[in-house]
Amino acid sequence: MDLQLKDKVIIVTGGSKGIGEGISTVLANEGAIPVIIGRDKKSVAKAVAAIEENGGKAYSAIAELTDPEQCKAAVTRTLEKFGTIDGLVNNAGVNDGVSLENGNYDDFLKSVNRNLTHYYMMAHYALPALKKSKGAIVNIGSKTSVTGQGGTSGYAASNGGRNALTREWAVELLPYSVRVNAVIVAECFTPLYSRWIQTFENPEEKLNEITKNIPLENRMTTSEEIGNTVAFLLSNRSSHTTGQLLFVDGGYTHLDRSIT
Repeated sequence: MDLQLKDKVIIVTGGSKGIGEGISTVLANEGAIPVIIGRDKKSVAKAVAAIEENGGKAYSAIAELTDPEQCKAAVTRTLEKFGTIDGLVNNAGVNDGVSLENGNYDDFLKSVNRNLTHYYMMAHYALPALKKSKGAIVNIGSKTSVTGQGGTSGYAASNGGRNALTREWAVELLPYSVRVNAVIVAECFTPLYSRWIQTFENPEEKLNEITKNIPLENRMTTSEEIGNTVAFLLSNRSSHTTGQLLFVDGGYTHLDRSIT
C-alpha cells in the first residue's frame, strides 16, 4: 500500500534513538522527510546520516524539549526550511522511576515536564502549520498509563496525560480536519531497554520471563513495527481515524496471560 507520504514533512521528537529512530527510518523509507528533534547532537547527526546514506531525506533541529522556547525554535527552524509541517510525532521521554514512596515534589514535576509538557508545547507551536496542511499528530504512549508498573508515578501520570490529550486534541481539532491518535507501547526492545535488562543479576533469564508473557509469538515488539503503525496513522490511508489509542504490543496489555 502506498501511504502517499512522499516529501511530507514530519517532526519526530526523540527521533534519533530507540523507538524514535525506528519511526524516523520507516517514515524516510516511505518517502517522507522526518525532522528529528533531540538534544544529543551526535546521535541526531548519526540518525540523519544513516537515513541519507540509505537514499532517504531527513532534517534535524537540536532542542532541549523541557524548554518551551527551544520547542518553539525547533518548529520555527522546520518552517524556515520547508514552509510546511504535515505531521508531528510526540515520542521523546524516559521512564525515570520517580515513585510515590521514594519520590518528591520536585522530581515528580521534573518527570512530568520531561515526559508530558513538551507534547503540549510541540503541538501548540506546530498547530498553525498543521491546520494549513490538514496534518496529523501521533502521540507515543506506554502501557503504564493503563496497567500501572510500580515505582514510576511521574512517568505513569505523564502517559495518562498523553492518552487524555490525544482525545482532547482530537475533539478540539475536528473543525480543521487535523487527526490525533496515539500508539501505546508495551515491551519494545531498544538500546535503553537493553541497558535496563543488564541491571538484573541474570539479564537473559529476566528477558525470557518477560517475552514468555507476550502472547503473539512470545517476542518483543520492534521499533520498526511501532514505526509502521505511526506511518499509517500519519497518512491519508487512515483518513477517518482519530482519537484512538492503538496498542502495538503483541497482545501484552489486554489478552489473558493464561494463554501464554
